[in-house]
Amino acid sequence: MNEIKQKILKGERVLFGSSDLRIVDSVFEDGESPLKESCNIELANSMFRWKYPLWYCENIKVRDCKWFETARAGVWYSKDVSILDAVIQAPKNFRRCDGLTLENAVFTNAAETLWNCRNVKMKNVSAKGDYFAMNCKNADVNFLVLDGNYSFDGAKNVSVRNSKLLSKDAFWNSVDVTVRDSFISGEYLGWNSKNLTFENCTIESLQGMCYIENLVMRNCKLLNTTLAFEYSTVEAEISTKIESVLNPKSGTIKAEEIGELIIERDKTDPSKTKIICKNIGKNSDKPEWLR
Repeated sequence: MNEIKQKILKGERVLFGSSDLRIVDSVFEDGESPLKESCNIELANSMFRWKYPLWYCENIKVRDCKWFETARAGVWYSKDVSILDAVIQAPKNFRRCDGLTLENAVFTNAAETLWNCRNVKMKNVSAKGDYFAMNCKNADVNFLVLDGNYSFDGAKNVSVRNSKLLSKDAFWNSVDVTVRDSFISGEYLGWNSKNLTFENCTIESLQGMCYIENLVMRNCKLLNTTLAFEYSTVEAEISTKIESVLNPKSGTIKAEEIGELIIERDKTDPSKTKIICKNIGKNSDKPEWLR
């Protein structure tokens, strides 16, 4: 394998179509697409300062590298990419990649990042930005810290563990998603999803878990969660108080306490939902804004 060490690399497509190359302690300066259509590349302790560095690439191993804000749209249409110990300032990174590993990575601007990627593994990733991981498929996520709304919209076959998400509208339109041992805070969690499971999670959400087909919640805490489960088919085991529940479609809801149970009989059939709760503060036939 040939090696480039401690070089300043400039110019458009400066290493276009390279193969079997190791790049160490180097800087990619001005010039778009420096490694476009390259394969079998190793990068270590190097920096990207310009756009589109790794497009249409295959078998890329990156360790201890940095993407500056100007290195936008960094890795698109690439296959079998491993990123370890990275700091990434640039938004819109990782699109339509297949076989992507991210470990010990920090995204300071993760807006529109990880779109339409497949077969993704993430571990110890910190990210700030909206629309993270939209339409991501076959993803294993462990120890993710995310500050950004609309995350995992349209995601399919995703496992999230040991994570913390501050994310409005998380997991919208998703299919076959399981979240375990995690914390989520954000309005309208999980709307329009199918086969969404939460286990041992703590959740805070205004109008959370609504319009869901087959919602499962096992040993979860709901803090400051109001108007939950509207038009959802639900099997929920909640170990805390739920502030309010509105018009569940069917299933079973077991909770320590429900502040207010709101059932509009012209919109949902109460006989299809079993409520197991010894302490229901108030039963209502319409929500507050219709009274």
